[in-house]
Amino acid sequence: MNTNTEMPMSLATLGWNNLFQQQLTLDDLENDHTIARVTEHHRSIYKLMSEQGEIQLDIHKSLPSMTVGDWLILDSNQRFGRLLERQSLFHRKAAGSKVHEQLIAANVTTLFIVCSLNDDFNLSRIERYLAIAHEAEVEPVIVLTKADLTDNESELRAQVQALDPLLMVESLNALDQNECQRLAAWCSAGKTVAFMGSSGVGKSTLVNSLLDQDAQMTGGIREDDSKGRHTTTSRSLHFLPSGGVLIDTPGMRELQLIDCTDGVAETFSDVEAFAAQCRFSDCQHQDEPKCRVREAIESGELEERRLTNYLKLQREQQRNTATLAEQRASYKQLTKFYKRVQEESRSHKKGKEY
Repeated sequence: MNTNTEMPMSLATLGWNNLFQQQLTLDDLENDHTIARVTEHHRSIYKLMSEQGEIQLDIHKSLPSMTVGDWLILDSNQRFGRLLERQSLFHRKAAGSKVHEQLIAANVTTLFIVCSLNDDFNLSRIERYLAIAHEAEVEPVIVLTKADLTDNESELRAQVQALDPLLMVESLNALDQNECQRLAAWCSAGKTVAFMGSSGVGKSTLVNSLLDQDAQMTGGIREDDSKGRHTTTSRSLHFLPSGGVLIDTPGMRELQLIDCTDGVAETFSDVEAFAAQCRFSDCQHQDEPKCRVREAIESGELEERRLTNYLKLQREQQRNTATLAEQRASYKQLTKFYKRVQEESRSHKKGKEY
């Protein structure tokens, strides 16, 4: 079953849980209000699903920014009432040179980070996805696909596990439905899982196997560099036979971090632990004396690659976050100015009337 159906669904099927139930007011319960979940986000409309069936909500500047997975309360006329507090939120810097925030998915309980065991295998990219999972306080699970096409599956899996001994890592053939059932433990009723990864890693194939149907188009990869082609073009919400909800996202060639300080710190907790032992609190871990991080690299306790990626993601998220903060402050100032002008204009008109 996918979101194109207009059939009504129970809130439990849509992924409702106690966190959202506790946010309902007496007014919500006594009046003819509708609880709905965003299933698709298009340029001019949000598609919602509720116990009454599918609803379309026109996008307007008066609405808050929303994304697939969000829960809303609609009034008796099915107009927007309010957005429920999120359990979690994934966002990034929108692709391109300008710094804008782009929402990816909301109210996810588990993030499946999909990476293929071919030439596209990249530990630094996995760390990037781990950072946004930790920032959102969502459990990450690494899914290594195309395990049937490599001879060094055990070695590559060990490299991923070395990032964090407690990290859940699964390697499988996405075309094999029996192997995909290893993910079923995270896909039970009331749970919402999201799949993220680069193009061509097998996300759509994996989604189809879990749904037991061809809900998403699949495509091949370029043989020269193992890079994938986009097959999923928009974020969409699906319903699993196990009772869970699944959010698929387009392959991301660019996932720049924003507002991700805690996420980076947790992902690189080993680097931060060494850094706390450096002689200088502002140590840059280059050639400063008594740098514990450099000592750890020289002794083999820490990889140079890991430090390099840590510093890169730190700089990236700081730069993007600062730029976005400036934009928000500027917008706030501009809004105050327009409001003051409107108030002065109204006062001037009232003065003329008298």
